[in-house]
Amino acid sequence: MDIKTTEKTGPSGRDEKDGGAAETATAGALDGALEGDLTDNPDTDPADDLEDDLEDEAAAPAGKETGAGAAAVVSAALGAVALTGTWTGKVVSERETLVGQIKTSGSGTPAQQISEIYGDAWHSTALVNGAFALVALIVAVAVLVLPRHPSWVRAVATAGAVLAGLGLLLSIGTYFDLFLSLPTAGS
Repeated sequence: MDIKTTEKTGPSGRDEKDGGAAETATAGALDGALEGDLTDNPDTDPADDLEDDLEDEAAAPAGKETGAGAAAVVSAALGAVALTGTWTGKVVSERETLVGQIKTSGSGTPAQQISEIYGDAWHSTALVNGAFALVALIVAVAVLVLPRHPSWVRAVATAGAVLAGLGLLLSIGTYFDLFLSLPTAGS
């Protein structure tokens, strides 16, 4: 008993008669293209690919965006604080006023009293506000330099940088008496 196994690998007799060779070649090319696509991408379920991409996009940047957003808000707040003044600056100023009063309590000239009591307090307030402005500027620039953040984060960080820059300029001007000078004692 001979068992013959036949595979249909070529065109049938009917295909040869009516030009079926072109159809067979086209079908073979499609089969080859599909096999090539499957070997190029072993994961054949497109839904799994989309799900993996969405998970990667959602998981990785969320922490970075939250941190960048928080840093941008902090820079804007610190920039505003640098412009308006802080409780810390007020405490340092009052301390300098007290130290100036102690130094000039009985023997200071009017010019020395003005410098020690008011000038040092004024300059120490400018230093504290300038420190807040500098920290705000550093944080804002760090957020702006880091790559790819949402537009609202970049906008808030830009606002923080502008506020910090203004606060820093005002602090420097106040410290060096560029805007207003200390009053002088009359002779």
